[in-house]
Amino acid sequence: MSGHSKWANIKHQKAKVDAHKGKLFTKIGREIIMAAKAGGGDPNGNIRLKMAVQKAKEANIPAVNIQRAIQRGTGEIEGEVYEEIMYEGYASGGVAVMMQIATDNRNRTAADIRHIFSRSGGNLGESGCVAWIFERKGLLVVDPEGPQIDEDELLLLALDSGAEDVRTEENSIEIVTAVDEFERVKETLANAGLLFTVAEITMIPQNTVPVTDRGQAAQVIKLITMLEEHDDVQDVYANFDIPEDIMNEF
Repeated sequence: MSGHSKWANIKHQKAKVDAHKGKLFTKIGREIIMAAKAGGGDPNGNIRLKMAVQKAKEANIPAVNIQRAIQRGTGEIEGEVYEEIMYEGYASGGVAVMMQIATDNRNRTAADIRHIFSRSGGNLGESGCVAWIFERKGLLVVDPEGPQIDEDELLLLALDSGAEDVRTEENSIEIVTAVDEFERVKETLANAGLLFTVAEITMIPQNTVPVTDRGQAAQVIKLITMLEEHDDVQDVYANFDIPEDIMNEF
């Protein structure tokens, strides 16, 4: 999973830099709409919506905009009608890629995504071709620059609060949870003083593909970046594991 969490860190750092851009606002707004549509407009009973609203607040999206997006999702007010789709494919080197899409034009989006894959040495696949590789989980990555606690104490605290696994990856510690236990584990560790560089519900790969060739790594990163920059792509998940020294070049 190390490749996944490394990229998650990079993505969240980039999001902070890009927070002023309308594209980030658009993506979060769509996520709120889709979350409210799928699970209702009460964040307390809809963890996906709760996390989307939290992202919106962190990006300084006005409260009135958040509420309007929720109402669009629940159908209380009219607005764009989005269809939620999962696309799947392969990047260079056989890396599995999944994309969460929110689109108002399926045909246009499919053509765009297929073109991005072909430009980056990958292939858009059929539904189900890589979905079996990923599991929906909660992921917390401890901020190495924040307050720290003893690793044994952290392990016991995380597992006692409901975490499934705690993994030490080079300079970071990753905590994996079931979706239903995510908020409880996060709150317990936050109360112990820990900060997180990543705190999200995501799709975690059960196995990874080592990418040690710099040319292939460049193609993988190019593909993931182009997908994430597409307006209709909400999230991208991949099972690459690129060594730290190569990852740092990007």
